Amino acid sequence: MNYQIVPYSTEHKEQAASLIVGIQAGEFGVPITLADQPDLLSVDEFYRHGRGDFWVALKDGQVVGTVALRDIGNSQGALRKMFVHPKHRGAEKGVAAGLLNCLLDETKRRGFQEIFLGTTEAFHAAHRFYEKHGFELISPEELPPPFPRMKQDTRYYRKAI
Repeated sequence: MNYQIVPYSTEHKEQAASLIVGIQAGEFGVPITLADQPDLLSVDEFYRHGRGDFWVALKDGQVVGTVALRDIGNSQGALRKMFVHPKHRGAEKGVAAGLLNCLLDETKRRGFQEIFLGTTEAFHAAHRFYEKHGFELISPEELPPPFPRMKQDTRYYRKAI
């Protein structure tokens, strides 16, 4: 493992936001900006309430991946902001799996029973990744009411912990 996963801090703010928006808008053409994502401007307030958190993967001090867990109550969480820089993707690199395993280990430790996530049709590799890691595709109607939906999301997944 030539990267490390650490809790997000304000020193990661610019790099994390740039990575996420760059992948969303630049790589996949999703019509979204940083201004459309106030959670990235106030990570502590949005993610670190209850049992939620936010982590970054660092390589040589640079943010190469992100993942967040939002506590939505009722022992349920929302996996959010799972992004890995294109140069650090792939099973052989292990960054995505490391981020997901960090989040899943923490969900168990923190007493979550289910995790939900939303993604877009464009993220085909993400669909395969989540399904490979035990997430099941669900309909939007199966989401718990407090799940934070983004207008760009069209596919939803659930995993029992």
